[in-house]
Amino acid sequence: MSTVSVRSPRRLAGTLRLPGDKSISHRALILNAIAHGRAQLRGLSQGADVASTAGCLRALGAEMGEGWVKGRGLAALRPAPGPLDCGNSGTTMRLLAGLLAGRPFPSTLIGDDSLSRRPMDRVVVPLRQMGAAADQGSLRVGGRPLRGIRYASPVASAQVKSALLLAGLSAEGRTEITEPAHSRDHSERMLAALGAPLDVAPRRVAIDGPFDALQARDVEVPGDFSAAAFWLVAASLHPEAELRLLSVGQNPTRTALLDVLRRMGATFSLSAEQEVSGEPFADMEISTAAQLRPIQLQPNEAAYLIDELPVLAVAASLLPGTSRLTGAAELRLKESDRIAAMAEGLDRLGVDVRELADGWEIIGPACLRGARVSSHGDHRVAMALAVAALLAEGETEIESADCVDISYPNFWQDLERVCVS
Repeated sequence: MSTVSVRSPRRLAGTLRLPGDKSISHRALILNAIAHGRAQLRGLSQGADVASTAGCLRALGAEMGEGWVKGRGLAALRPAPGPLDCGNSGTTMRLLAGLLAGRPFPSTLIGDDSLSRRPMDRVVVPLRQMGAAADQGSLRVGGRPLRGIRYASPVASAQVKSALLLAGLSAEGRTEITEPAHSRDHSERMLAALGAPLDVAPRRVAIDGPFDALQARDVEVPGDFSAAAFWLVAASLHPEAELRLLSVGQNPTRTALLDVLRRMGATFSLSAEQEVSGEPFADMEISTAAQLRPIQLQPNEAAYLIDELPVLAVAASLLPGTSRLTGAAELRLKESDRIAAMAEGLDRLGVDVRELADGWEIIGPACLRGARVSSHGDHRVAMALAVAALLAEGETEIESADCVDISYPNFWQDLERVCVS
């Protein structure tokens, strides 16, 4: 595995076009693959996770090429010749489990060692309630008819909600999901755009099935807000920075980080918001913050920041006073135990960090010093530690740096592009 060395530049400056939003890319492929007609998909994420979704769909008989998908309806899916390899992508496995649960043939979903350790019971349990043959381990689904259910999810999870909505396309009657908080709504937006019979209310969504009349629609995928988070934090904290990020998604279920940055004292602006394919986007400009304050997350706020919390921990290390980032036990169940991985990396860089069961307590400001750190094979940990390296004295070596290919294949090239010596 690769090791990358990073030093703090004199300035951070430039314009970046970020990879296409990973969450939207998964859904654009899946939904258009089971719709009727041909769709052009522009700006798809080129990361390994989305490639896993595309590979699984091809194995199921979906017709697709570079930037396009041609669907012939849900009923046109055929049994794959072998297990469907989801790689490292939990989104691929959970969403396809829902999609395939109601198909008349069995499917087996497998993944790499990291994915195999992640819990799938939060999807398996409600699918079984719908009548599905669903078994964990190598996740096996399909071969039985489904019935709609009312399901109160114990967690706010876009993956669980999306899996059940996809299962609801094959189920008899209404499938209704309620959540304790409003999770990402990319699935609802795209299903509605393709003509699905949805009923949407705050923290609740329902779909009436069976339904196999989705109509293909062209999709323009905005830049990934979770990728933007690394640059937003880096530019806020670097002593001389000015970055412009083009066409970044501004879905309100994804942008809780902006509220935290405002409270922290960051300085940023957004161009006039536009909308394409049901998703809002805008250009973003961010520069060095003049005055910074510690971070205290509000109750339940961590659920809306789950992908951005590792880089927020880096921000907290340079803020005056004590920051508490809690309510994020979910981070222990990602590609790595992100709470432990970030605590280890920050400690090696000289941060006064205390690992909590559900997050971190961090006392700053630290004098970050370059060190050798490990990403633990986790793309978000690797990029968060790279941001720390941009703000540290001396050289930082990041092990297993090529894991960024999961979501942001050009991250290291973009980092070089904005570092001005």
